[in-house]
Amino acid sequence: MDGTVLVADDDRTIRTVLTQALTRAGCKVHATSSLTTLMRWVDEGKGDVVITDVMMPDGNGLEMLPKIAEDRPGLPVIVISAQNTIMTAIQAAEADAYDYLPKPFDLPDLMKRTGKALSEKRRSSAPAQGAEDARPEELPLVGRTPVMQALYRVVARVMNTDLPVLISGESGTGKSLIAKEIHDFSDRRSMPFVTVTGADIADLEGPARVMARAKAGTILFDEVSDLSEEIQARIVRMIDNPGDNAPRFMATSQNDLMDAVEKGTVRQDLFYRLNGAALHVPSLRERVDDIPLLVDHFLSRSERDGAPLRLFSAEARELFRAYSWPGNVRQLENAVKRLVLTSRSEEITRSEAESVLGSQPEAVPLLGGSESEKLSGSVERHLRRYFDLHGNMLPPPGLYARILREIEAPLIEIALDATGGNQAKCADLLGINRNTLRKKITDLDIHVTRRRKLM
Repeated sequence: MDGTVLVADDDRTIRTVLTQALTRAGCKVHATSSLTTLMRWVDEGKGDVVITDVMMPDGNGLEMLPKIAEDRPGLPVIVISAQNTIMTAIQAAEADAYDYLPKPFDLPDLMKRTGKALSEKRRSSAPAQGAEDARPEELPLVGRTPVMQALYRVVARVMNTDLPVLISGESGTGKSLIAKEIHDFSDRRSMPFVTVTGADIADLEGPARVMARAKAGTILFDEVSDLSEEIQARIVRMIDNPGDNAPRFMATSQNDLMDAVEKGTVRQDLFYRLNGAALHVPSLRERVDDIPLLVDHFLSRSERDGAPLRLFSAEARELFRAYSWPGNVRQLENAVKRLVLTSRSEEITRSEAESVLGSQPEAVPLLGGSESEKLSGSVERHLRRYFDLHGNMLPPPGLYARILREIEAPLIEIALDATGGNQAKCADLLGINRNTLRKKITDLDIHVTRRRKLM
């Protein structure tokens, strides 16, 4: 790489790591912990690419992007942030950031994106219109896992297009919320957002009433796979003849619509009209590392709403992390609310958490899966969705090791549980050397509990 990179981050370790990596790659680097210094460098004409954190001691990095675009049109700005919410990704896109990465970021991936930014000439663009409009301070779509960050980036890319959007995911994952946020942060945000069920268009005048309500806003067809063939045909006609003030069309579905098309329960022409941009909202089982983050979010929200201060004990937190959550985020939120109200003290104990989870339903099969589906089929479906969520970009490097780790860790944990923590029996069950098992337990940070297995 050839060029000068301006790095702004209040974390000294990050500044050091980026400076060393970029210098080894052939770049000149100016690093600072101050936005004031960064803006002075930009004003002086220094730098070919900017890498900046969002929350800095003397300001917000995102708020500086319009000024950078005004003073230095075409200067690429890569935003990195520990604020791992969809809000950050959307704000970065609205402020015309060249790219956005969550912390902790993958260094080779950031280097690749920096090299791409250095090699491209970005066309100048004006500051985002409507930046002064009111925005919610927080959104419940919280997550720092790669699958959620990939979803945020896709949402940011599609929000200001006219493409129809098909949002799939299990019940309680937030599909309708994703659709509403795409509308609220789009150029159509001043127009109506209308959610449509089969009952709304059951009669002949229904489609006309819906179109009149939506005007040039957004129409969301809720759980489109549950609609009758007659209703689906009316939706096709609505999309084909939108009138002068054409709205944007979106749809949600718990089911795999491609599979539903093959089974004949969803019209093929409807699927192709809605599948302009496909988003999959992951279940909590696909992003277990976000569960503690969501727990803290719901505890904070309850406190703001007037509920008493509550904290999860380490044991209760781990229990929530290990639970299957068939109702996903909605079920998690309700469980936290219940514990906030029923806990006897400030710290929520494991026994209290067990009491709440003990009344919860059992887990359901994965989206689109079945009890007879082979493991390879389930893994293939998961991986295809993972790649699809990255759109036209490849996932971060190191995918092979990450996937093996995600499969290997639960396999060993379950095998250890089945053998009562006896490593010799577990190694024999898995068909690997005992020393190999010990190394994997250490490398994967697996906690082993010895007990007598009553089987």
